[in-house]
This record gives sequence, structure tokens and C-alpha cells, in this order.
Amino acid sequence: MKKLGMSEEQIRISRREAWIGVGLVIFHFLWWYGFAYGLGNKPVEDYQYILGFPAWFFYSCILGFIIIFLFVVFFVKIFFHDLPFEEEDED
Repeated sequence: MKKLGMSEEQIRISRREAWIGVGLVIFHFLWWYGFAYGLGNKPVEDYQYILGFPAWFFYSCILGFIIIFLFVVFFVKIFFHDLPFEEEDED
């Protein structure tokens, strides 16, 4: 079963990498949503502040960005592979 000139191994690797990407997106959304609506669901007078930002914003947007950036770098370096886009000649 060949799709777009890709071998079975390339298809398997591509699917695995796509699922890793989907998992990272879901993790990032849950992180953001949990902190933004978990800590940000109080009156403004009750907010705690970190570096001048409300704690919910700091954890969801600033720290969340740093964490997801590090996760993406880690996963790309460890689990992703270079795949050639050129078609292989079959003789």
C-alpha cells in the first residue's frame, strides 16, 4: 500500500509524529485552559501576582509557552526523523 510514493515505514513514522503533535496540542490547551479558567475564575481583588502579571496569566500564557516550547524541542530531537521527500526508484 503506497500513498504518494511513501513506503510503509515512512507512513508509520509520519503517523506517529502526527499523533505526537496532536498530543502536544492537547496538552498545551489543557495546560492553558486549566490555569486560565482555574486561577482566573475569581474576583480581580483576589488575584495573586507574579512579576506584575496575574498568576493565571503567568502560568497559562508565559510559563505555558516556555513549557510547550521545551516539550516540542525535546520531542522533535528525540522522536522525529528526517524523511526524504524524493521518490525512491524501484528497479
